[in-house]
Amino acid sequence: DALLHDWALVPSRFVSLIARDGLLDFAPYRPLLSSMFLHGSVAHFAGNMLFLWIFGDNVEDRLGHLRYGLFYLAGGIVAGLAHVAASPESIVPTIGASGAIAAVMGAYMLLYPHAHVHTLVIFVFIVRVISVPAVVWLGLWFVFQVIAGAQAGSVPGQGGVAWWAHAGGFVFGAAVVLVFGLRAPRAAAAR
Repeated sequence: DALLHDWALVPSRFVSLIARDGLLDFAPYRPLLSSMFLHGSVAHFAGNMLFLWIFGDNVEDRLGHLRYGLFYLAGGIVAGLAHVAASPESIVPTIGASGAIAAVMGAYMLLYPHAHVHTLVIFVFIVRVISVPAVVWLGLWFVFQVIAGAQAGSVPGQGGVAWWAHAGGFVFGAAVVLVFGLRAPRAAAAR
């Protein structure tokens, strides 16, 4: 509990500290970074790392190590701010890297739209692996985040997943690609 109190992003605390101390004090911003490196369980961590493994290496190859690291951190910060904007009165601590990873996914969708994502589909007793174009897979993922965020926002006190952090990070990642005119190399071998 003490760890979460000090290092997790709590939207209502962030808003009140900004109101009290002003925009130039660093203390309110620290959880925007620290919360990205905390996870609620091994499954939470493993899920985030799976998505980072699938999409991150190609985006890192395109940006380079240093720019990718800065992009990742900026994506997480923007995602945290999107979460605060969507739920400024929330007292639920927010942790996890999914907002930053969503930024990577947004960049991937525009950099490698024709790459295919191999996806396990389970329907009753039918189990198949299908290949889905990245633009379709990630586009549907984004739409799901927006729908879930809108539904969760209609239920006061709803906690558990920072849907708007995911959506905000994704939009940030796609915007960086568009604003800076980034393109994937012609010979890119994205998976």
